[in-house]
Amino acid sequence: MRFSSEELRLLDASQEVEIETVGHDGTVHGTIIWVVVDDETVLIRSVSGPGARWYREALANPAVAIHLDGRRLSATAVPATDPDSIERASAGYRRKYAGDPATPAMVAEDNLPTTLRLAPA
Repeated sequence: MRFSSEELRLLDASQEVEIETVGHDGTVHGTIIWVVVDDETVLIRSVSGPGARWYREALANPAVAIHLDGRRLSATAVPATDPDSIERASAGYRRKYAGDPATPAMVAEDNLPTTLRLAPA
């Protein structure tokens, strides 16, 4: 299964999206994050590192959703810690968010292992 070309276009054009995760007690949380699209691959990363609630919840329960443009896209969050995925995500963040003061933190060495690939669910 793949994201549609329209969904990929919207994800690529969006500066911020909301990721919906579910806590261990079933509570649904929404967090604003950045997203990059490389070809047909959707990549996300925690700017706050592995301690971020949304990231921990996505690892524990990879059934997530992305909210953008009035849509809810169901997805599965999959660790993308291979060097190629990490570099593709970093390059995408540098390109898409060039000049943003948070970009250096997003591509900081400590945050690289938090790279996740979103697969449509």
